[in-house]
Amino acid sequence: MLLLPALPIPAQQPGKQLTLKECYQLAKQGNTLVQQAQRSLQAREYALQAENRSYYPKLDLLAGYNYLGKPLEINLQQVKDGVVNGSSAQSVNTANEVYRQVTGQPLPQNVQDVIYNATKGIINTFYPDYNPALAKQSYFTAALALRQPLYLGGKISAAQDLARTQVTGGQVNQEVVEKGLYFTVGAQYLRILYLNTILAHEAVLVQAFEKNRDYAASLKDNQVLPPYLLNWARVACVQATNRYRNLALEKENALLELNNMLGQPLETVITIEDTLQYEQTPVAASGETELLQQSPVYRLVANKTDLANVAVKASRSLALPNIFAIGSLNLYQKDLPVTIPPWLLGVEMQWNLFDGFQQSKRTKATKMLVEEAELAAAHTKTSLELQLQVAVNKMKALQNDVASLDSARQQAHLTTTLVTDRMQNQLSSVKDVNDALLQEEEMQKIYYTAVMGYYLALAEYYNIIGTPEQLAAYVDR
Repeated sequence: MLLLPALPIPAQQPGKQLTLKECYQLAKQGNTLVQQAQRSLQAREYALQAENRSYYPKLDLLAGYNYLGKPLEINLQQVKDGVVNGSSAQSVNTANEVYRQVTGQPLPQNVQDVIYNATKGIINTFYPDYNPALAKQSYFTAALALRQPLYLGGKISAAQDLARTQVTGGQVNQEVVEKGLYFTVGAQYLRILYLNTILAHEAVLVQAFEKNRDYAASLKDNQVLPPYLLNWARVACVQATNRYRNLALEKENALLELNNMLGQPLETVITIEDTLQYEQTPVAASGETELLQQSPVYRLVANKTDLANVAVKASRSLALPNIFAIGSLNLYQKDLPVTIPPWLLGVEMQWNLFDGFQQSKRTKATKMLVEEAELAAAHTKTSLELQLQVAVNKMKALQNDVASLDSARQQAHLTTTLVTDRMQNQLSSVKDVNDALLQEEEMQKIYYTAVMGYYLALAEYYNIIGTPEQLAAYVDR
């Protein structure tokens, strides 16, 4: 591990070293995206609990107040002729029966006509010329209504399966969010380690530039070195110091971004002083293909296939009848024109017999969604296999780069040492030392950029197989 020498950089308050594994825990607890996924899962769980209670009876309180435009009336005028003629005929029939019982003979026809016309005239005289009201113009009712599903053609079980599949999807979605966050946090942590490493080497190089500047100043004072070479040494030293300070500011920004990922206040002090240490990790794509099916991304797509299959089941159930047991208990009625029985029980059935073939088209549509989801799952699996192979090849390529760049940076450091020794023996110039230092600085950056790229490829590898948190085993040492 490299230690930073004392240089004017923004001071960081002392604190416990924050490991990558601890970052994962903090992100899981505080990141808003994870909390949002958790709330979504809880909502789906409550929806499943609600669907599991669909078999319970529904008890409703029904109450109503009705005000009619005009009261309910008996239309006496419409039945007037029937009432008058019927009553007159009844009177004639009664008189005829009485006369028959007394004399044994029917009433003469002229007498029957007289009785009929007299009765008709009396009834016409006293018959109302208006329609009487049956009840008041408003009325109020209250009752309890019970509805118990007996058979719904599988609609309830389909709804429960749908809610259960959505809960599974919510769990996988939460895992996808968490794994994606772990990958992002791991990449940010690697960036901070990279900056720590470059800062450590830059600090050493800044000291070398300062020594070279001071040595150039002594040579100039002894009139051995031209003034313009001293100026170049000073410029190189100032530029190196600025690069160091800019890197320190970049690290400060990286820590702020990490705080945001962890869901912490931006002013929270984070202590991360570790540096990148290269360690080759053996990985292979052939033995990990089966693990792709456990990847949250793949399982999320598979969940969509399950949802589509449930949709087919639900669509088919719509074509089956619904049978309910019903009951009603009359609680209160006022000013109602008719008397309602105190209670009733019954069974009702609802069955759609024809809807213009709408239901069959919906069923075909859901089947097409199943095929679409299966194709998406196959495409996702192929894509993950491709990404896995690319990540492995990328790691192999970066391993080769790191090996060659390690030799190059060691050679650059050796060159700087030799050129510095030659300068002290007046066999090379101050500018030669500056050029060697710049070359060494560039080679160090390129080397550790390759190292960071290797670890990013490793993080991508573990992210593809669904275990990005495994990166901590190689970073936290």
